[in-house]
Amino acid sequence: MRILIAEDDPLLGEALSMGLREMGYRVDWVRDGPAAEHALQSEKDSLDALVLDLGLPRRDGLTILDRLRRSGSLPVLILTARDTVKERIAGLDTGADDYVVKPFDLMEVSARLRAITRRRAGRSSPRIEYGPMVLDQASRTVTLHGESIGLSSQEMAVLEALLSNTGRILSRQQLESSLYGWEEGAESNALEVYIHHLRKKLGKSLIRTVRGIGYTIPDRWQDDGA
Repeated sequence: MRILIAEDDPLLGEALSMGLREMGYRVDWVRDGPAAEHALQSEKDSLDALVLDLGLPRRDGLTILDRLRRSGSLPVLILTARDTVKERIAGLDTGADDYVVKPFDLMEVSARLRAITRRRAGRSSPRIEYGPMVLDQASRTVTLHGESIGLSSQEMAVLEALLSNTGRILSRQQLESSLYGWEEGAESNALEVYIHHLRKKLGKSLIRTVRGIGYTIPDRWQDDGA
C-alpha cells in the first residue's frame, strides 16, 4: 500500500514515515500544502491513501481536501492536533474518511488506513480471499490451502496490488509504484524477480504476463498443483 503523508512537523513526519515503512507501507512525505497538491496530481494513479495534517503551511489541509474531493476519491485520513468537535465535523464534512487526533498510536493509524482503503474498495474485512489463498492485510501474512507462505515485503506488496485488482492488467509502472517511494530507485529487473518468486511459491499460473502491457491475476483461481 502506497501512502502520501502531508505533515509539516519534521520529527512527527519522520517518525510516522519510518514507522509505516517498517509495517510494510510504501511512504512518500511532503511538508507543505502546495507540495501535497503537486504530489496528489502527479501520483494520483499510484497512491492508495493520504494522511493529511490540517495545519500545513502555505495552504491548509481543508483547502487541499476540498480540492481533492472535487476531482477524486482517494481515501483520506486526517491526522491533526485540532480536536474540537466543530473542527472534526468540518474535516469529515469536507470529505475525510476518518480523523485521528494527535498524539496518536501508530498501530491505530495503520488500522484506520487499512479500514478506509478496504471500504473504498468495497471490502468489509482485511482478508483478501482468492480461491484457497488468503492475504491478511492486518497481520501481513499469506496462507495457501491453510499453510503459511513466507513472502518478502516486496513480494507481499506486488501480490497485494494484484489481488486488489483481479481481472485488471497492471502496468510495470503501476506495480513499481507499490514497491518504491520517490527516494527509492527501482532496479531494472527487480519486478520480474518478485513475480518469479511469487509464481514459484504460489503457483505458476497465478500471475499472467500480458506482453507489452503488464501483469494480471485472473478473476478466478486456477489450480496448477502449487
